[in-house]
Amino acid sequence: MDLAPHYSRFRVTERILLTGHSHQAWPDVSFEAQQRAWLDAAALVDDKWERAAEVADEVCAGWRRLLNDPDGDIALGQNTHELIVRLLSGLIAGPGSRSVRDTLVTTDGEFHTIRRQLDRLAEEGIAVVRVPARPADTLAERLVPHIDHRVACVMVSSVLYETAEIVPHLAHVAEACTRHGAELLVDAYHHLNVVPFDARALGLERAFITGGGYKYCQLGEGNCFLRVPSPCRLRPIFTGWFSEFAELAKSKTPGEVRYGSGAARFAGATYDPTAHYRAAAVFAFHQDLRLTAKRLREISRRQVALLEHEVRALDLDPAVAAIVEVHADRRAGFLAVRTPQAAEVVRTLRTHDVFADARGAVLRLGPAPYISEAQLQAAVARLGETLRKPNHNPMV
Repeated sequence: MDLAPHYSRFRVTERILLTGHSHQAWPDVSFEAQQRAWLDAAALVDDKWERAAEVADEVCAGWRRLLNDPDGDIALGQNTHELIVRLLSGLIAGPGSRSVRDTLVTTDGEFHTIRRQLDRLAEEGIAVVRVPARPADTLAERLVPHIDHRVACVMVSSVLYETAEIVPHLAHVAEACTRHGAELLVDAYHHLNVVPFDARALGLERAFITGGGYKYCQLGEGNCFLRVPSPCRLRPIFTGWFSEFAELAKSKTPGEVRYGSGAARFAGATYDPTAHYRAAAVFAFHQDLRLTAKRLREISRRQVALLEHEVRALDLDPAVAAIVEVHADRRAGFLAVRTPQAAEVVRTLRTHDVFADARGAVLRLGPAPYISEAQLQAAVARLGETLRKPNHNPMV
């Protein structure tokens, strides 16, 4: 299937967008949905919120499908940070909580959302234990010994954002958390819609799971979620009035702060529903074209394999560029290439309408289902020309 015509507004045939792991193109249906949000606001004015709630329910249903968790309790947020902060505020900011559970366990391979927030909490005296993320194959087993009665939460990715390595055996971490009464937060942002995810099969029924639509889901900004395990009785300190929306008409004790049940405990406040219109339309588009996670995984594996083959065929000096070695079954949605000049390579490729990105010394090449094989080959050819220039060769 030629998917490119469905993404015409992003001009996916005119430039090579190897940023599929970061910002995929949005299908054209999302443009129409964004217009619909505006028109609904104009027609309904303040009554638009009933329609917005219906659209939000469609978005929640989309996340449940990707999690293969039909009964999952989903809280929506504009970004993962706001959801994670609410979770943390219910775990470590309550009266007496720090004297009982004063430790957070994580890895040194988490995205900046978690990394920066935990850095700041550590400055305030919260104990943060960081376990080396690599090798990813043994990460889960290496996290388990750090989990005890002092731990409030373990925060770990199911796919490492720098290298696309899938982290196996997270069920072991979940079991240890349950055994010691700690919570588990799994960041699945680099997993969803490029590698099939099954919360129950992965042993994560009792885990919090977060992610969003900016990357492989093609939903754009403003579409993130927190899957909340049942039962959940946390009372986040940072809480929005939407959490008590269903309680507003009821009498209450003065000064009493009420929470909704389950995921409603993590609700925020007034938001821009435009992103949800876009997301609901894209989720429906994927269903109409049968672009399931399984099918997208098949497409992605073929594309990444082709990228790997073409990069190896360049036969570059490893000091100039070297593929981060990951078994195909353990690699998610992009190819990681170590090169000392990663940022400069990204800038040079952009001048030739080849879009990629870098994290430190790692160049990330992320295909997407609307990219053709010819485009992938052309992109790697341009990469080879760039890396062979004297100013990109650290040995010169």
